[in-house]
Amino acid sequence: MKPFPTLTHQFPKLQPSVSSIRKSLISPQNPILALELLGKALDQYPDIKTLKNVHSKVFNLNFHENPSLGIKLMRAYAACGEPGLARKVFDEIPDRNVIFFNVMIRSYVNNHLYNDALLVFKAMVSGGFSPDNYTYPCVLKACSCSENLRFGLQLHGAVVKVRLDSNLFVGNGLIAMYGKCGCLQEARCVLDEMPSRDVVSWNSMVAGYVQNMRFDDALDICREMEDLKQKPDAGTMATLMPAVTNTSPDNVLYVKEIFMNLEKKSLVSWNVMIRVYMKNSMPGEAVDLYLQMEKGGVEPDAITCASVLPACGDLSALLLGRRIHKYVERKKLCPNLLLENALIDMYARCGCLEDAKKVFDNMKFRDVASWTSLISAYGMTGQGNNAVALFTEMQNSGQNPDSIAFVSILSACSHSGLLDEGKVYFKQMTDEYRITPRIEHYACLVDLLGRAGQVDEAYKFIKQMPVEPNERVWGALLSSCRVHSNMDIGIVAADKLLQLDPEQSGYYVLLSNIYAKASRWKEVTAIRSLMKRRRIRKMPGISNVELNNQVHTFLAGDTSHPQSKEIYEELGVLVGKMKELGYVPETDSALHDVEEEDKECHLAVHSEKLAIVFAILNTRESPIRITKNLRVCGDCHIAAKLISKIVQREIVVRDTNRFHHFKDGLCSCGDYW
Repeated sequence: MKPFPTLTHQFPKLQPSVSSIRKSLISPQNPILALELLGKALDQYPDIKTLKNVHSKVFNLNFHENPSLGIKLMRAYAACGEPGLARKVFDEIPDRNVIFFNVMIRSYVNNHLYNDALLVFKAMVSGGFSPDNYTYPCVLKACSCSENLRFGLQLHGAVVKVRLDSNLFVGNGLIAMYGKCGCLQEARCVLDEMPSRDVVSWNSMVAGYVQNMRFDDALDICREMEDLKQKPDAGTMATLMPAVTNTSPDNVLYVKEIFMNLEKKSLVSWNVMIRVYMKNSMPGEAVDLYLQMEKGGVEPDAITCASVLPACGDLSALLLGRRIHKYVERKKLCPNLLLENALIDMYARCGCLEDAKKVFDNMKFRDVASWTSLISAYGMTGQGNNAVALFTEMQNSGQNPDSIAFVSILSACSHSGLLDEGKVYFKQMTDEYRITPRIEHYACLVDLLGRAGQVDEAYKFIKQMPVEPNERVWGALLSSCRVHSNMDIGIVAADKLLQLDPEQSGYYVLLSNIYAKASRWKEVTAIRSLMKRRRIRKMPGISNVELNNQVHTFLAGDTSHPQSKEIYEELGVLVGKMKELGYVPETDSALHDVEEEDKECHLAVHSEKLAIVFAILNTRESPIRITKNLRVCGDCHIAAKLISKIVQREIVVRDTNRFHHFKDGLCSCGDYW
């Protein structure tokens, strides 16, 4: 057994483990050294098991009344999420001062026990202790997080009385408290009266406006702070996130300027900017920023990866998604539920069901989002029976489906023609799980009935809905009317849609197609004229394809790509071979573009055809993966089937509705989409 003093030189190597503590404290012969070692062990914030062992040594060595060790024990217990044990230490200290009360209050606040923190503060004041500039910010945070305005007002009066209202940290706490409680005018008064302000002061005011949905005011505060030479930071960007979700391009540009002007771009700032792009449906910009981040030598974390993976899915940027997945494995960032769910979603959106299932199978923990992502993936690829089997497996595992999970399974049934199963799930949702149907569920059931050819029943169902049908519901009905040539109900649905959203070009196009199928050319011309009068333009079809970590984008009739000449030459050759196999252009599809007179010529240059040919010219491996922003038209669907047979390549096209896996002249959807 080694003498106790010989351990002093070993202390820097001391680890917060049970064995090291035992070795260090085998003798109480040197109390000063023992006290020092105990204090240093506590400074390392050990795990709870080791901490309790240290605490027992403190008690055995009669150090339990030592103020320094008491404070360190309290902080360590709080850091382990054990404020109750911190309180036990606090209660056992005979001679407490303001520091003990501050530590106890902070222990409760950091563990979200705000009312307990306020009770300790009351006991502190009633016990004759005077709160200081460390007490008030923490108690104000407790008021802020619990939205206890009444207590916050009392605190404001107290800090004014002791002249601490000019303290920077107290002022910041007051702004945050008033903002969280919805008293924005009071928060602004505190900000204006502060003798000195830092970026936290301004960020607290920004947060107040954002939390109260006054987004324009939040942005104005940011501009004001810049005018006063206070530079926004990553915290400002993060605080602004809700204000720049689905917002104007100008606001996104403003946040980008903040980001670009940061003197030092932290990982947090990169993550926030990526999320801003994703919150505003700008996946291309999110991917570009991620690549810049990599190039700049900034190492991504789990939040970065989880934020950018949805962008890879949106763009079908599978190569980048796989590279990020390998990075996640190399850095051992999993298990991480948010990140693993993002990986499943990315692979699902890229049409890689096997990869998505592999991630799912390897998860140690799953939540309802994990199951829902895979169920949705099966549904989007037309594998309705697999979606049904997985939904049943989820239920058997003890995981209750939520509202979103039922949207996924109803949609899967719709895409696969599983009418009876879909009806059962809708009834199960309401009767067994007591989930009140939302408009999305009603839209899925209308789509389910309509796709199955029961258009009259779908219309009857809409008329009996307890909620007002929206564009999604009427749109599902109108699409079914086009497929099944039901002009009478189609006209009703189109009339409702044009009242609800008169600027949406797709509804005019669908109605035009219904009239065209019925050879009602006068009405087709009338719709075309109406669109011209209202200056309604059809949304251009856009198709994306990834090559060497770069996403190439094509528009219908696009000639801007550097390889346009080769693409059109190869497309001409393919069309000739397609016609040899019996291909006849489906000119009804040209009515999607009511401006185009030369229908057959226009069909030949739809964006997905150009993207497919580009991939054929530049890649040799299957499959070719294309993402389109609109529904694949009937002609392109026929063409993709024939091209897959001619070039012996698998072609995966994701449109707004689902995935189409074309192989050997067939499509996974069975022409049911």
